[in-house]
Amino acid sequence: MNDLFSRLETRENLAEGAMLLRGFALTNEREIIDAVGSVAQAAPFRNMTTPGGFRMSVAMTNCGAFGWVTDRKGYRYSSIDPETNQLWPTMPDALLDLAEHAAREAGYPEFSPDACLINRYEPGAKMSLHQDKDEKDFTNPIVSVSLGLPAIFQFGGLQRSDPVRKFPLQHGDIVVWGGPSRLFYHGILPLKDGEHPLVGQYRLNLTFRKAK
Repeated sequence: MNDLFSRLETRENLAEGAMLLRGFALTNEREIIDAVGSVAQAAPFRNMTTPGGFRMSVAMTNCGAFGWVTDRKGYRYSSIDPETNQLWPTMPDALLDLAEHAAREAGYPEFSPDACLINRYEPGAKMSLHQDKDEKDFTNPIVSVSLGLPAIFQFGGLQRSDPVRKFPLQHGDIVVWGGPSRLFYHGILPLKDGEHPLVGQYRLNLTFRKAK
């Protein structure tokens, strides 16, 4: 019973359809981080360019059937890594299992991602407010895993001008949002300096989506 209460205390409802699962990824954190390392060996991190020609401050890679990419041609999903001209690495079981488990805990039992975008933040890097809307449809949730250095997650509404709330994210926290909040604006404030015992001077963010 105490374990049940402990688990309930780690959950925080952010909005209708959105939940923060504190420490959810800690159980097998090393396996998850090792899986990210194997992905990055096959598809190295890179700083992509936006359609407007700006270099993103966050380094990225992908795994799964589809990877999210951006360049002068726009934002899109592709099965091919434009840097290696190879298929993106297969999504490791440890990552797939984590995403599906977190989605179930948040009320999305049917979710099975086909894309995992891995963002690597270094101190000073940020992610401006944006919507995730490059997917085929919006019936599936977003599962976002935070590893390494802490960050401040911004969560707004359906309009960019809507009020934005700020939530501190620690190593192992997972945010899941879908349904009425699926297209809410969200972002990350500039990362502060720090050192994490497993990830070093970085924050890793794994974003799982159903792209197609």
